[in-house]
Amino acid sequence: MAISSHTAKDDAANARTLANQAQDLLRRDILSGTLAPGERLRTKELQARYGLGLSPLRESLQRLSAEGMVVNDAQRGFAVAPVSVAELRDLTVARTALESTMLPMAMQLGGADWEGDIVAAFHRLSRTPLPNDPAAMADASLWELRHRSFHHALVAGCGSPWLLRLHGQLVDQSERYRKIRILHHLESQAQVRDVNAEHQAVMDAVLRRDAAQAVALMTQHLVATSDATARLMAPQLPQETTR
Repeated sequence: MAISSHTAKDDAANARTLANQAQDLLRRDILSGTLAPGERLRTKELQARYGLGLSPLRESLQRLSAEGMVVNDAQRGFAVAPVSVAELRDLTVARTALESTMLPMAMQLGGADWEGDIVAAFHRLSRTPLPNDPAAMADASLWELRHRSFHHALVAGCGSPWLLRLHGQLVDQSERYRKIRILHHLESQAQVRDVNAEHQAVMDAVLRRDAAQAVALMTQHLVATSDATARLMAPQLPQETTR
């Protein structure tokens, strides 16, 4: 009986591991744009793509559906969640509201290690050029990783695991929209903002513990990114995704 119980526990742990692996692989390909918004996610094709079984793939799709990365239609099955200007606007409202709460908390609670993490994350990001080739997937992924790390470092001192969890979900969704700009490189040079300067201004306000200025600058930064992406999306997306 002990052996049977031990085997059952091992099987359950292995199933969770495979589901986690499937979820990570799917999330990576959705965030990178490899799996495009609206693309059907057929389990047989996913099995061949990732070399994983049906059960972990189904579980991972259900998890990603709960996160808003995947949609599940009763008749058509799973698909990558579509993008729209309306959702982008809503996402920006949610993220600015959340960061307006988290930044002051982090400035109140964060210590020297938190400050050091912010400076180090900014240094790495500022030394990573934005990719200028739509085919440069590795460059885009590296920039996105360091960009994400910088934004996380700013709020990491807030002391709330729940807020950090919600922040991570919103950042995931934001990453899908940023890829529209980074990978397709649709903006002219005249339209490209000095994002490093924006990041430094936010960091400087945070490090001097100026909560009002930090929140104002972060809000401007997030809204400017949203507006620039929305301008690119409107003429590019099919009519049904821009309503």
